[in-house]
Amino acid sequence: MKKTPKVELYTFFYKKAPVIIDQALYIPVMAGNALSNAALEMQGDDTGDHISSKNSYYSELTGTYWVWKNTIQDIVGVVHYRRFLTQQAEPLPYRFKRMLYYLVGIHYKRYGLIYTKDVRKFKHAVLSENEIIDLLNEYDVILPTKRKLKYTVRKHYQRYHNEKDLELLQSIIQEKYSDYSIAFEQMLASKRMYANNMFVMKRPDFDRLMAWLFDLLFEFESRIQLAEYQEYQERVIGFIAERLLNVWFEKEQPRIKELPVIYFKHFKFTN
Repeated sequence: MKKTPKVELYTFFYKKAPVIIDQALYIPVMAGNALSNAALEMQGDDTGDHISSKNSYYSELTGTYWVWKNTIQDIVGVVHYRRFLTQQAEPLPYRFKRMLYYLVGIHYKRYGLIYTKDVRKFKHAVLSENEIIDLLNEYDVILPTKRKLKYTVRKHYQRYHNEKDLELLQSIIQEKYSDYSIAFEQMLASKRMYANNMFVMKRPDFDRLMAWLFDLLFEFESRIQLAEYQEYQERVIGFIAERLLNVWFEKEQPRIKELPVIYFKHFKFTN
C-alpha cells in the first residue's frame, strides 16, 4: 500500500493578524519572532537553528530558513498570512472586474492575483492537500503565476532599489556558481518574474534549493552595509531572494505548475 506523503505548508506572519486558514495543513509561523512584541499563540521562527533576528532584512526568509532547518516532511510549502495559492476558477464577477484593470492601467500589477476582502467566500478555495499531492505527481514545483512587469527585471530593480545590488549579486554568482550565470542574465532580461518567495515542492528539491539560496544570501549580506538600507529598502535580502529563486528555476528547469494567488488585501468576514 502506497504511503500518503506528509504535506505541510507554512503561513508566515510578521504582525498580529487573523489566521484566515485554520486547517491542519497550513501552519502559522511568526517570522521575525525574535524581534516581535506580539504575544501570539503560534510557532515562532526563533527556536532551534534560526536567523529570526535578521527579519528586518530577510522578511519571510527567516521563516523559510526556520522551516528548512527545523522541520521534516515529504512535501513543503511557504505562503503568506494573506496570500494563498488556489487551483479554483476565479468567480465570474471577478473576471469581469479584471477586464477593468486594463482601463485603469493596473493589469500588470494585478496579473495572477485575485484581490478580495471576502474571507468566507474564498478561504475554501485555497490549495488543498489532495490538490497538492495530485499536482506534484505530475509536476516538481507549484509556484504563483509569474508576474508581468512593465520593464525587464533588471530595469524594474534599478527603478525601485539599488542597482549596485545586482552588480554585486552577479559577481558572487560568477565566483560561487558560475554555471548559473547565463540563467542570471536571462532572469534580468525577462519581463516576467515569480514573486513573493512562495512555493510548494518536494522536500529533496527544497533542501537543494535552500542550500544554494542561503549560501548566496549570506555571502551577499557579508559584502554590503546593512545600515545603508533604510525603511522599505531594509528588506533588501528578501528582494534579492525573489530574483535568485527565478535564477534557480531558470537553470534547473523543473516541471512547474503556476497557480493564481488569492490576495486578501483586507479582512472582511461575511456570512
